[in-house]
Amino acid sequence: MYPSGHPSLKPAATSVGDRMQELLQTRPSLSIGVARSQLVIEGVATDPANPVLSDLAHRLHNHHLGAITFNRGVTDFEIEQFLQLVAVDAQRDGQPLGLGPSSKRQAQPHINLYPVAYDRLQLTEEEEFAKGDTPLEERKAREARTRAAQLWVGLAQAAMATEDADFDAEPAVVAKAISDHQRSRAYDQVIVGYLLQIADELKSAGGQDAVALKNRMTKLVSHLDAQTLQLLLSMGGDAGQRHRFLLDASQGMSVDAVIKLAHAASQTEQQTISDSLLRILEKLAQHAETGSGMRRKNAEQSVRDQISELIRDWSLLDPNPDEYTEALQRMARSGPMFRVAPERIHKPEAERIVQMALEINVTGPAVSRAVGQLVSGHQVKWLVDTVNTSGQQEAAAAIWRDLATKNRLAEILKAEPLDVEALDGLLPKLGADAAEPMLEALMESESRQTRRVLLDRLRDMGHAVAPLAVARLADSRWYVQRNMLAIIAELPRLPEGFRPGDFFEHPDDRVRREALRLMLRQPTWRERAICRALADPDDRTVRLALSAAMDDCPKSALPLVVSKATSGVNEDQRVTALRVLGATKTKQALDVLLQIAAPRKKMLRTKLPPKTPEFLAALRELQRFREDPRVRPVLAAAAASRDHDIVAAAMRRRSSVATGHD
Repeated sequence: MYPSGHPSLKPAATSVGDRMQELLQTRPSLSIGVARSQLVIEGVATDPANPVLSDLAHRLHNHHLGAITFNRGVTDFEIEQFLQLVAVDAQRDGQPLGLGPSSKRQAQPHINLYPVAYDRLQLTEEEEFAKGDTPLEERKAREARTRAAQLWVGLAQAAMATEDADFDAEPAVVAKAISDHQRSRAYDQVIVGYLLQIADELKSAGGQDAVALKNRMTKLVSHLDAQTLQLLLSMGGDAGQRHRFLLDASQGMSVDAVIKLAHAASQTEQQTISDSLLRILEKLAQHAETGSGMRRKNAEQSVRDQISELIRDWSLLDPNPDEYTEALQRMARSGPMFRVAPERIHKPEAERIVQMALEINVTGPAVSRAVGQLVSGHQVKWLVDTVNTSGQQEAAAAIWRDLATKNRLAEILKAEPLDVEALDGLLPKLGADAAEPMLEALMESESRQTRRVLLDRLRDMGHAVAPLAVARLADSRWYVQRNMLAIIAELPRLPEGFRPGDFFEHPDDRVRREALRLMLRQPTWRERAICRALADPDDRTVRLALSAAMDDCPKSALPLVVSKATSGVNEDQRVTALRVLGATKTKQALDVLLQIAAPRKKMLRTKLPPKTPEFLAALRELQRFREDPRVRPVLAAAAASRDHDIVAAAMRRRSSVATGHD
């Protein structure tokens, strides 16, 4: 309301900032979706008849903004700058924010502006008339047709995040864009805002464009999967807001779309629609689509009336009293009253339903419920084998759509012990979509066996899992970071911009070891990694660095290897360090080996050092320098010993050379 420079702008921004900070104390961000005449604030749609909110929505819509997110830490200055931007009349005084440079939208670091391009709307091709020359009735009809077209184009462009969508955008393509989009509150709220407006428009609109919009919405809803519909309906505000949307939809959309929306809403609100009622409604819907005359009209109206009455009567999660529900549960858990002969026991009901569905090639809610029961009963392996051997393609495909979902996989992953056969049965169908629930299970599972299985499968998924694993490195738990690094270590290439050195200073030695393995893979980091690891207090990290230096020890690491060879914390460290020194074939290495293996003068004769693992290792490595004048007498003295182990160490390489082996 206040333009830039107005004396009331700063106090208004301060007031908004104070309220915003109160809200952001209990949540990380606040998302607001923008539709043409209303806002969707954290899932709750504003009343399009409210003049203030409607004007604000219209102003933001003219700026081609689809959503706004305020993040924790936003300052009064950022809010003031934001208000100055949106106060500009986009149609009269400047370029819309959504069409301008991204730097202008990103000027406030704690406020995210999501653009939606509306500048290429392609509406019905009609000749334009001046309002003064058009009769009132014709102008109103034209505005109604234009609004129906604008709503569909706006929904299509928001869904596909492109400015190229027009009135002929295919509903199946729009539905796929919504289902495939990586879920974010800002995106979902834009879609919900358009669905609310379209339902309200169809309730009272008429004409050819309204019929076209109705048909498009019917196809859109039919192509959206149940999970996406439930998510969008849950974003549609509280129960009252959702009921109003469903009531509007029940009067304006086709009966098929109404039934599917009602079923999805029943799952969202944990209500129950019986299979019998659904079958009756579906039969009425068939009559409404294929019937003629009054029969068709009566069937369609019956469906709409039944859905409206059903929605108005939703009030309880469970209509049964608590005591009655508990009694039913006890009866279900109790043992059978009479013993049944084994030959008369039938197969479980869920299995029979799935088999019948595949035999007669039909699907429905009962089949979906049977699939859920089989998943809960750890019968996924049987289900996968049964569906794979079925010849009914349509029914099998429908069961796969119900079975091969992230939610089903998450349910399987929660069970202990993990059903590995069920997991392997779903992975080929889910592909990369399985990575996210598997990573979540890996982070939370307390079973080492489960974590081992998940790590192996995630590594096999290749680079598709990389961004998800990198994102979870922000988790502060050491075992989560260790597991994510272990997954990244098995990828064919490291993710872009990923730096394992950031985890080389981690307080937990297990995380440091995984970071070391990653750094050793990169030539640019290898020298630094070996030097840093040789100074690590963890013995296993030191041994890992020594093993890496065995092939090619950097010159800068040689003094550290000498230190480990002469004063390592344990025998294994010292012996391994001596082997590394021998492999370098440097003068410094030779000096250390002679210091350990050369005979000591005692009184009037020389005596070999005590037979220790370090002494034997030094003798073996001196074979690499056997042509050196200082080495020959040392090896000769050792070969003359009466101790078999010392003689074997002094002669090992000479014998191996003679026989052609190493």
